[in-house]
Amino acid sequence: MTVKTISRFACLAFGLLAFACKPPRLDTFEKNRDIPQSSWDKSFKPAYEVTLGNEDTAYYYNLYVNVRHKDAYPYNNIWLIVSTQLPGDSLPQSRRVELPLADSYGKWLGSGLDDIFEHRIPIQQNAILPRAGTYRFTFEQNMRQDPLPDMLSVGLRVEKAAPRN
Repeated sequence: MTVKTISRFACLAFGLLAFACKPPRLDTFEKNRDIPQSSWDKSFKPAYEVTLGNEDTAYYYNLYVNVRHKDAYPYNNIWLIVSTQLPGDSLPQSRRVELPLADSYGKWLGSGLDDIFEHRIPIQQNAILPRAGTYRFTFEQNMRQDPLPDMLSVGLRVEKAAPRN
């Protein structure tokens, strides 16, 4: 091998190594948390952390709440307090959202198998996540009944929607 060939090989190897070490871009984030004893107590506030790189802030995102419950769940909806803490902020921003789980006739809207139903419910379309860093999302059940029976899991899905112009 010549010095020129070894030099090209070394440059190629270094380039591949640098590419492999680059942090991955976010296309989709999804994480679900089981609810202890299938009974959602208000003190159980699952949190999800999503980290965006600089290049990820150039996109719109769709945000969803995943809910999994038993057929015996007694309501046709669930109210949540969704808190979002942006990178660098010390306090989260909170809002109350209603998630419909059944139609006006009581038929579950999600997909089901036997007596378990799953829902992916949009809470924000074309959201702007303006800063690179770690976003923290927290869900708190906000129903009158506490604990809330027959709830199996809750989760967050963040998916890249489209580039921002």
